[in-house]
Formats: sequence, C-alpha cells, structure tokens
Amino acid sequence: MRTTSVSYTSSSLSILACRSRYPAPAASSFVSLLRRALGAAVAAEYSSCCRILTSEFISGNSLASRMERFWHGSSINKNKDMVGHLRSYGVIRSPRVAEAMETIDRALFVPLGTPPYVDSPMQIGYNATISAPHMHAMCLQLLENHLKPGMRALDIGSGTGYLTACFAVMVGREGRVVGVEHIPELVHSSVKNVNESAAADLLKEGSLTLNSGDGRLGWPELAPYDAIHVGAAAAEIPSALVEQLKPGGRLVIPVGNVLQDLKVVDKEEDGSVSVRSETSVRYVPLTSRESQIRGY
Repeated sequence: MRTTSVSYTSSSLSILACRSRYPAPAASSFVSLLRRALGAAVAAEYSSCCRILTSEFISGNSLASRMERFWHGSSINKNKDMVGHLRSYGVIRSPRVAEAMETIDRALFVPLGTPPYVDSPMQIGYNATISAPHMHAMCLQLLENHLKPGMRALDIGSGTGYLTACFAVMVGREGRVVGVEHIPELVHSSVKNVNESAAADLLKEGSLTLNSGDGRLGWPELAPYDAIHVGAAAAEIPSALVEQLKPGGRLVIPVGNVLQDLKVVDKEEDGSVSVRSETSVRYVPLTSRESQIRGY
C-alpha cells in the first residue's frame, strides 16, 4: 500500500490554471503560434489576458492565479488539507464534491515519489498527465447534479483512474461509471490504483469499469449517460458523445484548436441541446493512441 502522507515544498510545480490531463506546449511556442495565426497585436492581447505563469504552461483562469500565489511555497501533505485549500478558495463549493475528493486519496493515483497534493498536473507516462486538483474539482462541480446516486457517468481519457473513482463514489453502488482510456498500459495501472482506493469495492462489484478504447467514440454499450467528461480538446463536439448523453444529462469537454474553451453541453428532456463556455483552457487534441504516443 502506498503512503498517503508526503512532505514536500512546492517550487516549480506551482498552480496552473485550467489544465488538462495532458501537458500543454511551451508558452513561448504557443505565443509564436498565435502570432503567426492571429497577428502580433491579437497574440499580445491574448497572452496578457492569459498571463503566462512559467516557461512551460499557460493560465486562463484568474481564480487559479490567486491560488498560485497562496499555494506557492506551501507544504500540503494530506489529502484532506488539499481539499480544504480548494474549498477555501471557492473551487469546491459542494459538500458532495468535497466528500468525494476526501474519500479518494490523490496520493494513490500519482507516480511514486511525486508530491501528490500540489495543485499541478503530473506526468504519468505515454505523453499523458494527471490533471491538477483544481481542474478535477471544477469538473466535479460542473457535473455534480448529474452524479447523483444511481446515475451513469462516462469518463473519456481516464488516465490513472482518479476522476473516474471520484465519479464512482458519487453515484454509488446503484450507479454505473465507465472509464475509457486508449493506452492499455494506463488502463492496467489504473485498475491497480483503484483497487488500493476507497472505490475498490465498486470496481469489484462492477459499478465501476475501466476500459481500453477510442474515447472519441464514447462507450455505446452502456449509454445513455447522465454525465460525460472528456480530458482532451476536440476540434468540435463529437456527435457520438452527444448521442450517448441522456436527456437531462450534461457533457463537459474542451473544444478548440489554438484557442480553446471548456464547453458545458446540456441535453434537454425534449432532446434539444444547449452549449455554453465555462472558461478558457489549454488542452492537447483529442486524438488517436498512435498520435499521442508520437507526441501529437
């Protein structure tokens, strides 16, 4: 069993705003791409708006920027303390979301030897990362009303299994959660991670399943879903995922190429669909297994 209490001092792993489960490109190369695509004036304005925090990552969320100043240099060595910080900054507003993140210890889902509670994404291999805690909290908040006991959820790009496990404890034994990851090795390790966590019984009972597959196609076998989460940016919202969304359900997905927004897609009871933007984000493309392994 891995230890769940780790002492460390945050340094370069400071808060990042709106990060996906995959690494973003270098900030300098991103701005260069903006200049070529949009012109220097627009690129400069966008760069100022996003506020480049480090030489590697881009910020598009003012709340996370405030947390970066607070968290930098702090020592957080318990999962409950991490959740407490996210609550104190208003990222977590729901007791149910707080309970889920306290129940599923993030230390069980990050590589050994890395500080599990720093608010930063971390490399997990195969050009993938586990998202920063604030990004997990944001998505759980957006999907909370669609993760009630007995509901069904689909997690595309399940990675180490952390967010999938959080979904599972929220919907409970009467619900069903499906994780889809196109890197088989990550699926294998995520099963081990979940088996060490508080969601182990849900995995053994079949309420939670972790599968290898192309997430762009969803997981039609168990559709429709009350909640769908996607951890990579699509050029446009995949029709397959909208089709697999239950009337009254919600899909959270980053959309865009150079400029991206975290989209919230709601399917009404009559089947009509509404889309709104939650915040600016920077994710890698929703792509094939081969492209991801090559580095996109």
